[in-house]
Amino acid sequence: MGRASPLLLILLALGFFFATYNLITMVIHNRRLSSWVRNELGSDMLIDPITGIPEHLKRPKGGREPFHVALTATDVPYSKWQCRIMYYWYKKQKELPGSDFGGFTRILHSGRSDDLMDEIPTFVGYIVLNRPWAFVQWLVKAPIKEEYVLMAEPDHIFLRPLPNLALGGLPAAFPFFYIKPADHEKIVRKFYPLENGPVTNVDPIGNSPVIIKKEILAKIAPTWMNVSLKMKEDPETDKTFGWVLEMYAYAIASALHGVKHILQKDFMLQPPWDLSTKDKYILHYTYGCDYNMKGELTYGKIGEWRFDKRSYLRGPPPKSLPMPPPGVPESVVTLVSMVNEATANIPNWDKK
Repeated sequence: MGRASPLLLILLALGFFFATYNLITMVIHNRRLSSWVRNELGSDMLIDPITGIPEHLKRPKGGREPFHVALTATDVPYSKWQCRIMYYWYKKQKELPGSDFGGFTRILHSGRSDDLMDEIPTFVGYIVLNRPWAFVQWLVKAPIKEEYVLMAEPDHIFLRPLPNLALGGLPAAFPFFYIKPADHEKIVRKFYPLENGPVTNVDPIGNSPVIIKKEILAKIAPTWMNVSLKMKEDPETDKTFGWVLEMYAYAIASALHGVKHILQKDFMLQPPWDLSTKDKYILHYTYGCDYNMKGELTYGKIGEWRFDKRSYLRGPPPKSLPMPPPGVPESVVTLVSMVNEATANIPNWDKK
């Protein structure tokens, strides 16, 4: 056999170097993560982040760990009617078996009281430009007796009693298919430097829905606020992330503090893309639902039948919305049914 060329030997050496480096980095990262999980859970067993929690690690029956529901809101009509529906279903599900709901706070960051103060427990903060700062104010100034907090949105409907899905120091979060830190590594690295670890440390999540220990949120929230402000000031980041900027900021802030989340795929569903509410806890009606009278989705085109929260920017939807035509997915039927039940039972629905 002939002698290998010096260039080939150099390439082989470089290949072995990078392979060894990546292997060592992965081992160190996994050891750190394993050590963190053992410290938090007292267990050598890692949790599968998607499929759930091993049976022997689940809290015993009857051992409630209530969480406080917190949502940020404004005093505009569009926000107010969503908050009223959300609070209606919170009260109804709270009293059922299996619920770990504790108290409830609407964090109103418009700087002044409104006409829902007597209907929904509300904390009035200063006028703020972003959601993270509203949470910072609330955590500093408001007494919260529960150890855990659920960060929620006005357009969330609780489908059933929600247990505490967090586990000790591991918060629970919903994995969003459109939050992809690895696909935007160049931008993420502006705020999560290489020395902090692999970009996979940044979970594919937003800040809501998240169930998290109050003390952990208190550490993350100021960083979340600062990261979001820096992102907004960076034209490339602001343009790329747009309306999901604060979601990425929360995920990066969590990673900067070494906080990993249990990714709970059953935490939430989002019609019309998710077709069934089976085994789900929260219905998030962020997308418009447009169908023809054959029950076929016409997304991107206004349907003959539609429900879109943006149709009611200036005031609440009317009572008794028309039900969708036959063939429309169960998730959309459930959404309209639950909105109609809430509006039929909330006092003075059309007057606020």
